[in-house]
Amino acid sequence: MSPLTYERFLRFLQDELAIPDDAIATAERHVRLNPGPLPMILWQYGLVTLDQLDRIYDWLERA
Repeated sequence: MSPLTYERFLRFLQDELAIPDDAIATAERHVRLNPGPLPMILWQYGLVTLDQLDRIYDWLERA
């Protein structure tokens, strides 16, 4: 994912899904320690619901 797309993705998480900055930061730390897709990390740690996860993947398909 390009840096610009990643920034748009983070804004989507914050603005559309109301995911707090600290939750995103926590998931990003886990991605650095245990590489994997950020959406799945958010879900695995209970930071997003399954409905939100679906919306995230829908957004990523369109990005």
